Amino acid sequence: MNEFLKKILAKAVGFWADWSMRQRGIFLAVIVAIIVGIIMLFRVSATPILAPVFNVQIRDTDVLERIVQRINEEGVTTTVSPDGVVQVADQATAKRMRTILIREDLVPANAKPWQIFDTESWTTTDFERNKKFQRSLTNQIKENLKAIDGIDDVKIGIVFPKEELFTTQQNPVSASVTIIPTPGSDITQSQGRKKIEGIQKLLITAIEGLKEENITITDNKGLQLNDFEGMKEFDKQALTERQAKYKREMEKKDGELVLSLLQSTFTKDRVRNLKVDYEIGFDQETYEKKELLPTMIKERTPGLPYDDSERTMTIDASKSTSSTKWKGTGINPEGPSGVEGQTPPAFKDMQNLYGEMNQDTEVTNHEWSHQDTKGERAPKILRKTVSVNIDGVNRPKYDEKGKKIVNPDDPQREYVPVSDKDLADAKLLVQNAIGYDAIRRDDVSVTNIKVDRSEQFKQEDAAIQRQEQLKTTVLVFLAGLTLLLFGFILFRAISREMERRRRLAEEERARREQMLRESAMAEAEQEGMEVSISLEERNRMELMESVINMAKEHPDDAAQLIRTWLLEE
Repeated sequence: MNEFLKKILAKAVGFWADWSMRQRGIFLAVIVAIIVGIIMLFRVSATPILAPVFNVQIRDTDVLERIVQRINEEGVTTTVSPDGVVQVADQATAKRMRTILIREDLVPANAKPWQIFDTESWTTTDFERNKKFQRSLTNQIKENLKAIDGIDDVKIGIVFPKEELFTTQQNPVSASVTIIPTPGSDITQSQGRKKIEGIQKLLITAIEGLKEENITITDNKGLQLNDFEGMKEFDKQALTERQAKYKREMEKKDGELVLSLLQSTFTKDRVRNLKVDYEIGFDQETYEKKELLPTMIKERTPGLPYDDSERTMTIDASKSTSSTKWKGTGINPEGPSGVEGQTPPAFKDMQNLYGEMNQDTEVTNHEWSHQDTKGERAPKILRKTVSVNIDGVNRPKYDEKGKKIVNPDDPQREYVPVSDKDLADAKLLVQNAIGYDAIRRDDVSVTNIKVDRSEQFKQEDAAIQRQEQLKTTVLVFLAGLTLLLFGFILFRAISREMERRRRLAEEERARREQMLRESAMAEAEQEGMEVSISLEERNRMELMESVINMAKEHPDDAAQLIRTWLLEE
């Protein structure tokens, strides 16, 4: 097999060597095109096929935005096509999102969320067609219900009664649903009421003619889940829990704000025992209010240090003036005799009198500027109570020499309490932070109670004492190590000096012996005597001669050798 591969490789190399540059370029271009085509094929095949939530175009941008936002809250990524169709990753996710949107009343007006149930096929009889439609409808509803979180399995029974001639004899459409929840699911608890309502609304929307009173939803233990009348107690309990949670969140929020403000000023360790308690009224309250407002006549002049604006509570809506003048005698003829006249009794007393009267009457109608307000109040804060304690400062004590007094058995500290001005400023800070209202009878107390820190001080003094002991131990160790090092250096110096003296003595002795030997040889030569030299002496002389010659020929190497000997010594 290896020989075969080698032959193929050799032929390929031969072909490549025989080709021209143009042929090589065409071959490489073809290879690159094939690789790019394969990559594009994999990318196109790997592109996910999106599933539409509703098979209609959503033209209302507000509805489209609410639908996309609600789906994103479930952690699902959405894609909106250019024609306005909302799409998700797969069909299972689309079914689950469709169920949630139907439960939240977020179905577009032009959408038919249950058109997927239209799986009707051509059959020979209406009976078979209806049966297949009912079976398909039941399966599709079952798949959508199983897509809801907390449901492991579901059983559905739908009854379509036979059509009667008279509507009074017609039996209603009914449906029964049995839910098998997943372990740990809250769908059968009071928290899962929204899901049960969504399931009920889903059934009403999916099944034509089905009414709310003809739907029965139970769990696997036979407990009816859509008995909302009997769940009022659970609703009250859930409402109480939500109210308590809202109260805790408000207290926690303001408590964290107060702590951050005080701890940034007095440090974290000194601010303690914070207690925030809010009394909140959750009762629904409807109110109507009518307020009389002043009418602005002249705005305030910019730049003036005082307010020169003019206001009035009323304005003249209409004004009328009438004037009556009379002058003359009081004679007023009463007409023919025997006929009672029309003169008023007040004028009868003025007969035969001369007089003059002027009467002016002015009537003005005023218009009041007012504002009518209607609304509801809930919830309402009835009272706020905040209490916090700020500890003073504990300073260490020093002896006459200025050294800190450290005694783990009886720690010595000087307590400096918080001044009254600082307490008043801290109280004002807390009041402004929580929105203090005296009319609401809010109460804020900032105290300065000494905190017992004896155990803390004992631990601090014990740690300081351990540090001092460790420091002393380290100093003694360093001193001993220094003495030991000094002794070693002294011993080394003495040893070297003794070695140097011994070497000098040996050299001196050898030099003397050499001088004696040389003098003896010189005397022998002068006397003409034959001197016999031992073999050892001759070798030594030859060695000395060779060393002297080598030193003369290679002075640098000889100097390096001597330097090495000295370093070794």
